[in-house]
Amino acid sequence: MMSDRPDTKQPVEPTRSEATMAPGDEAPPGTPGTGDDVCPECAGSGRIDGRECANCLGRGRVVKAISAGP
Repeated sequence: MMSDRPDTKQPVEPTRSEATMAPGDEAPPGTPGTGDDVCPECAGSGRIDGRECANCLGRGRVVKAISAGP
């Protein structure tokens, strides 16, 4: 059923930490040939000693290159 009301959904903007390369990233998020890995500094929590992890910018994950083989 069609509605006369306009679509009110707003596009979701990535947060600063999702759009920014973190120091622990090997490439920008979304780069082909990469994937997320657990941040080795904070073990995936995004925090160290109650503060945002500087390595992953609080995401708890870093972007790593995926190996294509041996």
